[in-house]
Amino acid sequence: MGKKHQKHANITKKHNDTYATNEVAILGTKCGVIADLVYNVSANLNTYNLGYFDASHAKDIEKNKLSEYTFHHEGNLQINTVSTINKFEQRLQFVNHDFVFINGNHYQGAKQILILDDEKEASIKKRLDQITSIQFIIKLNSNTPYFDCLVEKFPHIENITSYSINDIDKITNHIHNLIKENIAPVKGLVLTGGKSTRMGTDKSELNYYAKPQKQFAKELLESNSLETYFSVQAVSEENDEIHDTFLNLGPFGGICSAFQKDPNSAWLVLATDVPFVNDELIQLLLEKRNPSKVATAIKGKNKDFPEPLITIYEPKAYSKLLQYLAQGYSCPRKMLINSDVEIVEVDDTLIRNINTPEEFELAKKEINE
Repeated sequence: MGKKHQKHANITKKHNDTYATNEVAILGTKCGVIADLVYNVSANLNTYNLGYFDASHAKDIEKNKLSEYTFHHEGNLQINTVSTINKFEQRLQFVNHDFVFINGNHYQGAKQILILDDEKEASIKKRLDQITSIQFIIKLNSNTPYFDCLVEKFPHIENITSYSINDIDKITNHIHNLIKENIAPVKGLVLTGGKSTRMGTDKSELNYYAKPQKQFAKELLESNSLETYFSVQAVSEENDEIHDTFLNLGPFGGICSAFQKDPNSAWLVLATDVPFVNDELIQLLLEKRNPSKVATAIKGKNKDFPEPLITIYEPKAYSKLLQYLAQGYSCPRKMLINSDVEIVEVDDTLIRNINTPEEFELAKKEINE
């Protein structure tokens, strides 16, 4: 049989639930009870970026002729616009959210929290095919039995963790664990191959520590348990190299190419012209990592801006970078400066750039001493 014709490039898909990277639909009771639960739990998880996906109960509304964006100086935005629902658009809208709650009375989520309400057995029966992956059960009344239709579909339903509706702390903790389980692993990316006009040679091949600096940087990241790759310009068959698929964009293209290879990992990006970056600094960056931000970036205490090439970029940074590229910008620092980023301040000397032969000789002497 001939090989099946493939129309589109076979690239790694980003992991998503139905509407968001990580979601749970809450169903089985009145919408007001669901909304109250979401607000109570969210108040206890305010270090994360959370969303709530619901449907309007308004009967007749006129279609908007004008999109309105009303900003408040505290940072609140109210939007009134025209938007139809499809999962691809919602994933773009929810890309910054660490977790999205869904009103399961209106929309089906990939995972569910089932609320047992004596009055809603018929409603559960009607939505039985939407219940596929129960995370836990909440009882409005401790005496409510499991409905027959549920026992039939889930014979071991009594073994699923259940809480009372008033157990807000326990429910919050369970949801917190669902968020933490989905935090992306971190991989390492060492940027190589840049032809430096001032240095006159490839900076990644310079030797400060009795080996090419790119090798030293890779081993530094690997010693912190990061699966690490070299970012290279030319097409490569090497297992530890990621070649640029975004061409002629410098480090920006290298970062996007790493995300294209694996959009489900965060990437700790490290340049090779910062030879004073040491194990303590990498450990500090990993320790201070805030996965609910777009990135966690190192900044010199006396510098105005973060260092884009000593930074952990979260998976949500990929779509941000592409949006900047669509506007004609290929500077990762511009994206960092204008996004919600965790900043880690360190001594300026640790992140010194070495750009000329004179600086190289001085740095090498300093390192050897």
